[in-house]
Amino acid sequence: MSLDWIYSAISWILLQWHGLWDAIGVPDGRFLGTNWAWVLAIVCLVVTVRVILFPVFVKQIKSQRAMQALQPKVKELQEKHKGDRETLQKEMMELYRTEKANPLMGCLPMFLQIPVFLGLFHVLRRLSPDNGGKTLYGWTVQQFEDATHASLFTAPLPAKFGSTAEELAALGANGTTVKIIAGVLVLIMMTTTYLTSRQMILKTGWAEDPQQKMIQRLMLYGIPLSLLVSGSLFPIGVVIYWVTNNLFTLGQQQWVLRKYPPPQMAGAKTAAARGASSNGKGAPAKPSAKGAPAKPVKGGPVQPSRTGGLFGRGKSAPEPQGPVLDAKARAPKPGAKPVNPKKGARPAGKPKG
Repeated sequence: MSLDWIYSAISWILLQWHGLWDAIGVPDGRFLGTNWAWVLAIVCLVVTVRVILFPVFVKQIKSQRAMQALQPKVKELQEKHKGDRETLQKEMMELYRTEKANPLMGCLPMFLQIPVFLGLFHVLRRLSPDNGGKTLYGWTVQQFEDATHASLFTAPLPAKFGSTAEELAALGANGTTVKIIAGVLVLIMMTTTYLTSRQMILKTGWAEDPQQKMIQRLMLYGIPLSLLVSGSLFPIGVVIYWVTNNLFTLGQQQWVLRKYPPPQMAGAKTAAARGASSNGKGAPAKPSAKGAPAKPVKGGPVQPSRTGGLFGRGKSAPEPQGPVLDAKARAPKPGAKPVNPKKGARPAGKPKG
């Protein structure tokens, strides 16, 4: 199957954005050693693709939340049909159909972005002064030559960390500069990839199931480390695309986590939950605000609040500070002398001397 239509679509979006930035006067004469119109065209390519895919992304989030809500039922089916894989698959597919949950929907946006990434990789890899097919995919000769010599801080966009001496010579690039710029961008790419995974794990918590925890660790550490090798093969323009895409993902995930908060993973523990379980040996926390539920008394029953009551509703009478005495017992007996409050009280009914 030919992928020329993908290469043509990516080239068209890239050239349209470059033409727009060039028309509004963005400096493209290597200001700070950078052709900003081409760099911004790559950044805007990311924005264009992500905006187009945003409705699919929202559907992905809703599908993920539906799948997470079904996990208790899925576990019940797994326990019920343990050892009978065929029946389990049929029951699970029936459950997904009834609840209108699509397991494949969670990966759809990622699958749709892969052709875009591969298309941009192919288009930028073709940028070379020796390439004879300069007008392929809708490019003019002038556009092709401008993009070939476009740079970021004097490092050409088609160059990569692992470029050979011949490739660098054809681009007129300094090998040390290319390695520094490409190396810094690869490190940023690894860091932002790590942060996108960490952002989700911190929200849902680490799973206690060994298999799930291994998958979490693989996504958190394995994928960023793999970019240390593969990143050296990416042109600088592709690394710019990847970093921009990660930054967009961080912002989008933050919005999603607020609007569609995920449920706590089964068996997962967050830092707050671990701290709460070890605080006070199971005793309720002591609120400091007035009117909140009362502080627990060590070794005794919970005393009601003076203003909010035991459950924070209405007002309760203050607790008596001593034993309640009968009014008749406190009354002086006939013939007794009145007690002088300065000298102290005598026990009722006891004669003086």
